[in-house]
Amino acid sequence: MFNGMGGMANMAGMMKKVQKMQADMAKLQEDLKKRTLDVSVGGGAVSVTVTGKKELAGIKIDPSAVDPEDVEMLQDLIVSAVNEGMRQIDELTEKEMAKITGGIKIPGL
Repeated sequence: MFNGMGGMANMAGMMKKVQKMQADMAKLQEDLKKRTLDVSVGGGAVSVTVTGKKELAGIKIDPSAVDPEDVEMLQDLIVSAVNEGMRQIDELTEKEMAKITGGIKIPGL
């Protein structure tokens, strides 16, 4: 026997929880976009600043890392720094979202 009123109340309560979760996630996404992370590789040879929007905001190259005979090493360090920065932003986003979603993976986040 199905109690229609009880089921409706449960559904309404669940919808409120989902709406709150969506609002919390939207706020968190906006907050994350304002954050920056500083990442350094090669013992400080290359440092980058990346934003929560996954944009490169800055780059610093130690003059000692600039070797005209080995430009490829510098290129590799830059790629490595940017990739590490993006990885850390993804990790931070996932960690913060897990606080809201209880660890449930939501596609697109």
